[in-house]
Amino acid sequence: MKDLSIRGRVAIAAVATVLLAAAGAGYVQLARDRAAASGAVPVTTEVTLDPGPRLLVSTGGRLAVVSRTDPSGPREVAGVECARVYAAAGTGVCLQPDTAWSYRLIVLDSRLRVTRSFAIPGLPNRARVSASGRMVAWTTFVGGDSYSTGGFSTRTGILDTRTGTQVMSLEDFTITRDGKPYRNIDVNYWGVTFTTDDSTFYATMSTAGRRHLVQGDFTARTVRTLTDNVECPSLSPDGTRIAFKQAVDADPQRGWRLSVLDLATMAVTHLAETRSVDDQAAWLDDRTVAYTLRAADGAPSVWSVPADGAGAPTMLIADAESPATLQ
Repeated sequence: MKDLSIRGRVAIAAVATVLLAAAGAGYVQLARDRAAASGAVPVTTEVTLDPGPRLLVSTGGRLAVVSRTDPSGPREVAGVECARVYAAAGTGVCLQPDTAWSYRLIVLDSRLRVTRSFAIPGLPNRARVSASGRMVAWTTFVGGDSYSTGGFSTRTGILDTRTGTQVMSLEDFTITRDGKPYRNIDVNYWGVTFTTDDSTFYATMSTAGRRHLVQGDFTARTVRTLTDNVECPSLSPDGTRIAFKQAVDADPQRGWRLSVLDLATMAVTHLAETRSVDDQAAWLDDRTVAYTLRAADGAPSVWSVPADGAGAPTMLIADAESPATLQ
């Protein structure tokens, strides 16, 4: 009976992995179909990641740049395929389809030349670059973890592009939870955002049915919990606030409310966007955040909203996702 149970768990894990891979292949094909259907958007070889009043996005599964002052205007589309993309200080990160069943992380310089490339497990979820361009982080969905009841979990890694130090999973970091040492096989991380010192970061840590905001130290390989129900943090340019998605009534099944956390007071401000936002928001400046929403047919669009809870949401870019400011 024990052998049958083990075989059953292996079979379930295998099925989950296949389903994840199939979903990934479907995502890539959907993006390519959408790009082909939009034929009006030509690919140009002159796209750069140089700082300036521009926004970086993924459109039709490809890296693209638009004007910050006219985001609905013409867009420059590169030939680089990216399911998730982000950039800062002339360094870009792209989670790129490798085959129909696998993905790679590529690090780009300001001229979109590949400086690093390596395979990553699972399906692309989040990507970030520190303000200096030195640190790169990524999150993927993976299947097959024995503790996962939902069929998949996450893997989050960090790369120091200056030293080449690479951590493929934060799950090996030492944890302080509610002031006490903590360890559990079910720990998962996602949604890294860096401070200006290039070692301190914030992320979401999930364990034992709770989702924590953690502050981490890449050099020391440690994390400590700060508060609960904060997912996909994004640190403001001035380093004082975190934009995040907050599960309604602490239940992700009810959706997420886009919110901002004041790190000095730990006060939470709900933003004017009342639709469920399943994304890691990006700050356009100290007053505005951008994020992706998907229509019923899966078509993504980039929106923005004031970070103080006032105003109203504004659509910036249709048929685009994964926004980042290059300014």
